[in-house]
Amino acid sequence: MAPYIFMERNGIHIIDLYKTQAKLEEAAAALRNIAKGGKKILFVATKKQAKEILADKAQSVNMPYVIERWPGGMLTNFPTIRKAVKKMTSIDKMQKDGTFDNLSKREKLQISRQRAKLEKNLGSIADLNRLPSALFIVDVCKEHIAVAEANRLGIPVFAIVDTNSDPSNVDFVIPANDDASKSIELILDTVCSAISEGLEERKVEKADEKAAGENADAPRRNERRRVNRKEDNEGEVVAEAEVTETEAAE
Repeated sequence: MAPYIFMERNGIHIIDLYKTQAKLEEAAAALRNIAKGGKKILFVATKKQAKEILADKAQSVNMPYVIERWPGGMLTNFPTIRKAVKKMTSIDKMQKDGTFDNLSKREKLQISRQRAKLEKNLGSIADLNRLPSALFIVDVCKEHIAVAEANRLGIPVFAIVDTNSDPSNVDFVIPANDDASKSIELILDTVCSAISEGLEERKVEKADEKAAGENADAPRRNERRRVNRKEDNEGEVVAEAEVTETEAAE
């Protein structure tokens, strides 16, 4: 982290905030483009002072997140994680269609406990149907398993990196204090604002494409055809042609 440190005072390394700002803007721009492309960004923070803030911010932009603990193999063994999520969905279906009511009290208790455990660990990624396009991590030391899995699969890693961390495995480093809740909140605010902008740009582009498609189809729908007929003296048709309004005008 030496390139990002401004100075040392009383044994404490002080981060260069100019570099923090520049790196934060760079990361925000990249995340905005990812969101604009309709891709998912997985937020990860399991430390006490970060997880509630991260959950709120991730929910505000409708992105998946992990705040309880990182399930080992979540990325490298993604199909197994999806099976666990489907199990949770099947339990919900049992409760809705009445199957759950026909079970014994003991079976109900076991299934309810299983459902609660799945919800706690995987509930926030229930809508993640495929691997995320990027990871945003608070504290790469604590979430080193998540970083390793993302590196192995070539998934870009965005992270708040403190002076006691190794930034070599992070694609977009945001040098900052990863222990202070105010620092974490400020950075997540900026990042999520950029993601929100990307999502809005995507909506506008889709609306424009839809409008352009409708405008292109309109002349075809409104085009009326008429038939020109030529008859001889006895009233028999000797020539017939189908002409559009545009052709007739010409």
